[in-house]
Amino acid sequence: MFEEVAALAMTGATTVVAAMATDGWSTARARMAGLFRRADDIQRAAIEGQLDGHAALVASSDNAEAVRQDLVPVWRLQLAALLRQHPDAAEELQLLVREIQERLPSAQQVWQQRQTNIARDHGQVFASLGGDVIVHHGPAQPPPAPSVVVGDEPEATE
Repeated sequence: MFEEVAALAMTGATTVVAAMATDGWSTARARMAGLFRRADDIQRAAIEGQLDGHAALVASSDNAEAVRQDLVPVWRLQLAALLRQHPDAAEELQLLVREIQERLPSAQQVWQQRQTNIARDHGQVFASLGGDVIVHHGPAQPPPAPSVVVGDEPEATE
């Protein structure tokens, strides 16, 4: 269930962010605000402010694609939190995603990509979709001590 919520939140986030600063933004914004009607008044107002502020960042940026990439994790977190608190919102988010995707300009449809990586049974996934992959492991182990051979030492000459 967690994986499904995470995947839907990511799809929703990339779709909404892709719609920012496009002709379909007003519809996308209204549908997102409607999705968060389940939240209290303060949170709903904050979400609407974020939507407006983030769309303005995208519209005013010299590199809108970089701004969109930076905003996706923010909206993934917001949508995942909403889905955890209100599982009944999943179907509405799926409809919202389909509706917005149909309205996106072709350039945004190409930008909006989805990637799902799942590691099981102690597996590891190293993946990137438009970003860097940085891997950190536990504390570094000291290199092995050099082996010493006894009995074959060269004789000293003077």
